[in-house]
Amino acid sequence: QVQLQESGPGLVKPSQTLSLTCTVSGDSITTNYYYWNWIRQPPGKGLEWMGAINYYGRTYYNPSLQSRASVSRDTSKNHFTLQLTSVTPEDTAVYYCARAGHPPYLSDYDNRRDEYDYWGRGTQVTVSS
Repeated sequence: QVQLQESGPGLVKPSQTLSLTCTVSGDSITTNYYYWNWIRQPPGKGLEWMGAINYYGRTYYNPSLQSRASVSRDTSKNHFTLQLTSVTPEDTAVYYCARAGHPPYLSDYDNRRDEYDYWGRGTQVTVSS
């Protein structure tokens, strides 16, 4: 059984960098041909795909984040991370990591829940001073 678990700070101050880690068990993040994604859901809004890293380390990003997002991985720890710079209160959301069996579409299709077969439980991040 594949399991994903998000971890990171629950509270971040404006202008700081948010860092989250997704630890994967039951599968390797280098297994062909999976894609490991970060998705968030602000309060009262829908899902927003943020970025992904694939099985050989290629990264993909939502252009709307204007280069603030960075996804990386540590294969020795079987985890991948999200860094989001210059956060504002609009970055307050539940952040999820999820696995997909296909590359990102780089369109609104990436926001659909059924594009992903395994999800973490999500972690609440609040941006506030």
